This record gives sequence, C-alpha cells and structure tokens, in this order.
Amino acid sequence: MSVSKKSPEAFRTISEAAEELDVPAHVLRFWESKFPQISPLKRAGGRRFYRPQDLQLLRGIKRLLYEDGFTIKGARKFLKDNGVASVMDLGAGVVETGPMAVDAADIETPVHKAPAAPRPADGPQRQLDDIIADLENARARLKSAIEP
Repeated sequence: MSVSKKSPEAFRTISEAAEELDVPAHVLRFWESKFPQISPLKRAGGRRFYRPQDLQLLRGIKRLLYEDGFTIKGARKFLKDNGVASVMDLGAGVVETGPMAVDAADIETPVHKAPAAPRPADGPQRQLDDIIADLENARARLKSAIEP
C-alpha cells in the first residue's frame, strides 16, 4: 500500500516513514539512537511503527539538521532547551511567535544561513560536503555573534 493512501492517523512502518520523510531507513534508526524522544512502537521481532506525532517530531528534527544547519549535538540541545512540542511545531511548519502562530514559510531565513544544498550520493564526498557545510554554518554563526 502506498503511503499516500493511508489515513494521516495511521501508523507507518519504518520504510513508509522513511519514504514520507525522504530519508533512508537507517537514518531514522540512527536518529532513534541519538534522540531518546523518538520512540516508535516496537512489535514482536523489533518491527517499528511510527505514530503521527513521531513523524511530526522526525520532520522537526530533519528540519533542524538539514535545513537549519544544526549538528546532532546542537539539535539535541535545542530539543532539551525548547521541548518536544517546539520541535514538533517545526515539523508541522508552524513556528510560535508570541501569542500568534505563523507559517514557517512566511518567516525570512536569516542572512547567515545558506539554503540547504542538494544531498550528494552516499560516500566519502558526501561526508566531506557535510563537514564543510557544518564548518561554514559554524563560521557564519560566530561571525554574526561577533559583529553588531
């Protein structure tokens, strides 16, 4: 059954969740090991089933890592400081700003953050590109913190 034909409230297998989030299944398993807040239901044999709130949290984590340029450590700190609900809001595309919620697409991206580059194929080049991107993001954050 295709993911698009399931109801939004239906549970997803890891392959369906990976397809919906456009990340490989091994990335979801890795994120589970790094973020204790991700806790899909596990059935006999260890088969994972993701609830709608799990998917929303995963979307928020994906945004922090892939779009906002956070490292795993930074995303974990963000989650600890701001709570699961705020990361879920990121996954839903809603960002709380005071008494009103606005769509994240309506908020301008800060100048120091470059748009996410397309992900190259797996391998050493991808690892190198990820390291370079992390360094550039860190440099931009430091520069913006130093300059008035």
